Amino acid sequence: MLKPEEVTSVLKQELSAFETTLEMVHVGTVLEVGDGIARVHGLGGAMASELVEFSSGVMGIVLNLEEDNVGVILLGPDNEIGEGDEVRTTGRISETRVGEALFGRVVNPLGEPLDGKGEILGDARRPLEYPAPGVIERQPVCEPLQTGLKVVDSVIPIGRGQRELIIGDRQIGKSALAIDTIINQRGQGVQCIYVAIGQKMSTVARTRAVLEQHGALEYTCIVAATASDPPALQYIAPYAGCAIGEEVRDRGGHALVIYDDLSKHANAYREVSLLLRRPPGREAFPGDIFNLHSRLLERAAKLSDANGGGSLTALPIVETQEGDFSAYIPTNLVSITDGQIYLEPDLFYAGQRPAVNVGMSVSRVGSAAQTGIMKRVAGRLKLDLAHYREFAAFAQFASDLDVSTQAILSRGERMMEVLKQDQYAPMSAVDQAITIFAGTQGFWDQVEVAAIRRLEPQLLEYIHSHYPELVRRLNETLRLDDPDAETLRQAMGDFFKQHAAGQPGQ
Repeated sequence: MLKPEEVTSVLKQELSAFETTLEMVHVGTVLEVGDGIARVHGLGGAMASELVEFSSGVMGIVLNLEEDNVGVILLGPDNEIGEGDEVRTTGRISETRVGEALFGRVVNPLGEPLDGKGEILGDARRPLEYPAPGVIERQPVCEPLQTGLKVVDSVIPIGRGQRELIIGDRQIGKSALAIDTIINQRGQGVQCIYVAIGQKMSTVARTRAVLEQHGALEYTCIVAATASDPPALQYIAPYAGCAIGEEVRDRGGHALVIYDDLSKHANAYREVSLLLRRPPGREAFPGDIFNLHSRLLERAAKLSDANGGGSLTALPIVETQEGDFSAYIPTNLVSITDGQIYLEPDLFYAGQRPAVNVGMSVSRVGSAAQTGIMKRVAGRLKLDLAHYREFAAFAQFASDLDVSTQAILSRGERMMEVLKQDQYAPMSAVDQAITIFAGTQGFWDQVEVAAIRRLEPQLLEYIHSHYPELVRRLNETLRLDDPDAETLRQAMGDFFKQHAAGQPGQ
């Protein structure tokens, strides 16, 4: 039997712990819906970029704040929403999941898994849009980010914290170059985010399989907004990838984010903007299209030591039509980034892979982001290639050429052959330097052009096996001092003498 005093004491205890809280929720109704957007009446207190929830459970982001309604872009199917449905504000600015648990996974821009490997643990989140670090919070880009590609690391070096644009026509190796860079980060302490915008799901699956095959998936997060997803998801995808990378950077780590590609991103933004009746400008893009990409790419930075020294490197990709890089979106991105790697169709079809046009490509960070060994061997390479480009244009019209011009053309042909590289086969900085050094010192001049690709791995194997101490020292210091350069010349002299005698590197 209950005693009255016991009931009283329990009630007093419960009442003392009772707290009243007031929760403000704005509720509106759908006026119209279709094509991935909804117009909602009654959300007067909604914030720009706020997440809202429809009665069907579909989420949306407030993009337009108008006098009598708000324009919402939908992050799910619009056929589940009808006119008159209830819409509630969440009080949360659009955000995505971040953290270590995302690496090794394929997720959508909201951080939800797409790979069937179960739930992602952890509830750390960051807003999709975040101010870029200021000038005082940064330091100059000075630390190399090795791509493993000879033509990039030697002539167009990329540094941690840089924004380097990859530009070219479709199907000539832009994504392959970016994926090679991811594969080369194995053991380098760089975590990678690959943002696939508007691609086919089969293409994303193939990319994932390649990364897994080369042991790169464990430190890579794939953020996928495929062609079948609503344009709103394609629009927020690069911001989600950037937020995941910023989390790594702000903890003092190093992150690389690849946006593949920003042409499709601009098209998705143009689609939602026109549906929301924003006034069109050049090529029907809205007036703030430049700001759309600049506020994304400015978030890439190398932070000062006082702020942890972390870095976020961005490799945006943009697709050109028929080589027209003077179009609206490509020129915008060229002006925002710290240089561009230009892939040329003519080079690609001529068998030059990667098809990088060295003359039109540039890194505005330059040799500040190069290792000492590459800086020493690449200076002469740039000069040889510049002379080759200059004379090759006139050589096709000349019937007879003097000896010095023939020597320049011969060296240039061989150096272009040296810069060829198989896909998914990145090279270490020392191996790159050795094979380029052989070219700039004239050793490849005595070899037929067609034999260079066959002899290159034999040369590297010979030096690794006969001069292990030299290779170990170069790997440790990443510098090429005069004594080591002389030893390397002697080693190459021995190798090429043996090759000439019919004993290549044995």
